[in-house]
Amino acid sequence: MTDTARQRLNEKIIQQFRSGGGRVGGQFADTPLLLLTTLGARTGVSRTWPLAYQQDGERVVVFAANGGRGTRPGWFHNLLANPAATIEVGTESWPVTAQIVTGDERAELWQRQLVASPFLADFQAKLDWEIPVVALTPAVTSA
Repeated sequence: MTDTARQRLNEKIIQQFRSGGGRVGGQFADTPLLLLTTLGARTGVSRTWPLAYQQDGERVVVFAANGGRGTRPGWFHNLLANPAATIEVGTESWPVTAQIVTGDERAELWQRQLVASPFLADFQAKLDWEIPVVALTPAVTSA
């Protein structure tokens, strides 16, 4: 899939997500999706991506697999530069802080995601780097 085609698909998913109260149809109908909005690492421009996720207590966890491509996704680079972001789940949105998960905790979350998304193992097998696991924790806001 070309970058332009991927961008169009993402725009369509975002539109369906927002107009459908957090639900989309088609190939992602049974996939838990959220919308992640970050600020561009170089541009400072706000960008939104639809991502599969898993719930882990009060935080959500996403996987920087980039659809099996050989590069890390733009949203991951953005979070490295600025871990503050916003997520939309269903009809609600809130600010989050991103943290890269490592070690045993990463292994546990990765194995749990492989149950829901076994194709991630194929993606990982083709890479010479480990797919990052990112926890998005509700940001502490001052009153």
